Amino acid sequence: MTVKESPTPVSIDLDARYALARKIARQAGQRALQMFRNRAALEVEHKGLQDVVSMADREVEGIVRGHVSDAFPEDAFLGEESASGASATLQRECVVWVVDPIDGTSCFLNGMHAWCISIGILIDGEPAVGVVFDPNSGELFHAARGQGAFEGDTRLTASPARSVRDGVLGVGFSHRVEPDAFVPFLDRLLRDGGMFIRNGSGALMIAYVAAGRLIGYYEPHINAWDCLAGIVLVREAGGAVNDFFADGGLLAGNPIIAAGEGVYANLLALIDGTQA
Repeated sequence: MTVKESPTPVSIDLDARYALARKIARQAGQRALQMFRNRAALEVEHKGLQDVVSMADREVEGIVRGHVSDAFPEDAFLGEESASGASATLQRECVVWVVDPIDGTSCFLNGMHAWCISIGILIDGEPAVGVVFDPNSGELFHAARGQGAFEGDTRLTASPARSVRDGVLGVGFSHRVEPDAFVPFLDRLLRDGGMFIRNGSGALMIAYVAAGRLIGYYEPHINAWDCLAGIVLVREAGGAVNDFFADGGLLAGNPIIAAGEGVYANLLALIDGTQA
């Protein structure tokens, strides 16, 4: 009797995808920068309150999707501008590219530099690659699971802060959340001696957490394409991040809490209201 061997699991080339994500981010970012410098010519649509999309967002997402499809046609793709057609089956895919073509579109359209390209990759449901490219500064933040986090060739380390008093916290807010769910946190933060900044790009601020520039970042609701890359960056820089992908976070979004390990508990207590 012939015994059939079990099929060999498909090997997923993490390094090849990591290299491609960095390459795509730079190429797409340079095209975005060209459009930023000629932004007066862009067509703009309003998706909702304080939520806009431009032809630049769609073109840049198309560039990223095209490169991914050419190199890895078997991989799934979730982009901000195509997310409305995504289904729950996406969460069962082996490899999913999660992309925000321009995170910080309002800043982009108004001539401010707080915007970036964010590319994250999930492998078997776990954050595996994160790339955030800031075309205005030329900074490329990147990380892959088990390989550390970097800006260019410089290794990143999250802040050693022990308290919110020890630095500046990044925060984000959208009108998907009621103000009453967020303002009390700011009150507690300020009363505890902390300070905050909001620059309009969650992806960029989470990258700054990985770089130790910000001691942490909190947003009560954020979408996966805005934070997946940052999650990988912060973890690989030695920081702590909440379980963003619990309860369908990939498609529905969730709160994001990311910080240096020493300040994470302090930040969590302020968010929960257990620390006055």
